[in-house]
Amino acid sequence: MNPFDLPTHIADEGVHARTVAHLRERGIVLPTFAQLAAPQTIPAGTRAMADAADKDAPDPRNLFGVHWFNNAMTVSGQTVPSFIELPSSVTGVPARIVVMQGRHFPMIHAHKVLAAYACLAPRLVTGMFDPTRHRAVWPSTGNYCRGGVAISRILGCRGVAVLPGGMSAERFNWLEKWVTDPADIVRTPGTESNVKEIYDACAEMAKDEANFILNQFSEFPNYLAHYAMTGAAAGTLFEALAETAPGLRLAAFVAGTGSAGTLGAGDRLKEAYGTRIVAMEPVECPTLLYNGFGEHNIQGIGDKHVPLIHNVTNTDIVAGVSDAATDDLALLFGSEAGRSYLAGRRGIDAATIEGLAQLGLSGIGNVLAAIKTARRLDLDENDVIMTVATDGAALYESERAEHLGRKGNVYDQVDAGEAFGQHLLGAGADHVLELDHRDRQRVFNLGYYTWVEQQGVSVEDFDRRRRQEFWRGLRDSLPIFDELIVRMNRDVGIAQAA
Repeated sequence: MNPFDLPTHIADEGVHARTVAHLRERGIVLPTFAQLAAPQTIPAGTRAMADAADKDAPDPRNLFGVHWFNNAMTVSGQTVPSFIELPSSVTGVPARIVVMQGRHFPMIHAHKVLAAYACLAPRLVTGMFDPTRHRAVWPSTGNYCRGGVAISRILGCRGVAVLPGGMSAERFNWLEKWVTDPADIVRTPGTESNVKEIYDACAEMAKDEANFILNQFSEFPNYLAHYAMTGAAAGTLFEALAETAPGLRLAAFVAGTGSAGTLGAGDRLKEAYGTRIVAMEPVECPTLLYNGFGEHNIQGIGDKHVPLIHNVTNTDIVAGVSDAATDDLALLFGSEAGRSYLAGRRGIDAATIEGLAQLGLSGIGNVLAAIKTARRLDLDENDVIMTVATDGAALYESERAEHLGRKGNVYDQVDAGEAFGQHLLGAGADHVLELDHRDRQRVFNLGYYTWVEQQGVSVEDFDRRRRQEFWRGLRDSLPIFDELIVRMNRDVGIAQAA
């Protein structure tokens, strides 16, 4: 399957007809991309049904909750995504650092369920993916494959999770409860940095025509979903904040490299507000920064390669963050001693402390990259840096326990003060690179080795991604996807509740 051939029409009428019958039997209605970008456009009855669904179950109603506006908040009279804003007493910088919270997405409590739905839905409604025959294979470093398994369970098909065996125990515990067959959890060697091993496993699995590989690193609908949905959510939040502070600027959008899907939101924000796009990566594996390699523990960022869907030539800054910092801060935010220190010694309010305690490792990494960006660009109180916490702290309890063990299972206010001073107030602008034209070309060229030499993408397809015309052209697919979803729903014959 060529990732550049986006679904635009019914590819197989027979499969399409079987899919219609399959969805009708299960009472499944599919949301459009436009509805997930603006959930207020979902009919009120359908929204109410989604709100009533068990968020931890494979309930078809949860498809209409695959958006950023769960547990929504109100700012300036506007409904906005759930977020926390970190005060300068935490960050040490005057810029406003605003973090959208992915932990409120249903089923997996991480935003990757959005990417999973976006990658499968266009294949499903065009008759390319047959839920009665195909196994959906979800290569990932943890959250995307969980999202894929959740979507697969709802659709009544088999979902296969492919992920490194060294990921957090919580990911595997969740998968063991959700897969329909224990063999549908495929553990590959290594941890975050071992993405090639995931690709190798998928290449072997692809020899069986029943396996349908949905590779988030090369699936352009992943990029499009975040451009359309995450970008819209971030824009809505910024507009509401700007109502209360005239002259506010959306200076930067920060996201971990990962599949690069979330970075697609930055493209939309740059078009609307001139926002800089910042890619966070671990300094222990500084691929974009220094053509480097290595191992790290900022889980949620598969690396040591440049994803096919990363719009590199539109990225402005790369900020390197150490997993020593994310591990230390996870313990600071997640321990009783740490929270006591934040309240008693630093005067941090209870709501902010609770928000910090909910951050997962990659979310902490994004916050640190935002702080570094603010320092590098000398941003002030009129500048907003928007970022995301892709998941929540609940996925990393075992990682915190392991890190505490490395400290001798003792953590007190001295340890908390050291972590706060070193990683927050003491954070500088080291390992931050503002990309010029040559830097962008260098990073772009790194992708050749993965995609052309290893994965068989043609040089012509690979190279046309250098131009912004290519990325703007992708967006023409969004209304086409929605037309096909609407047709599928019409053929299934189950209306959305008014």
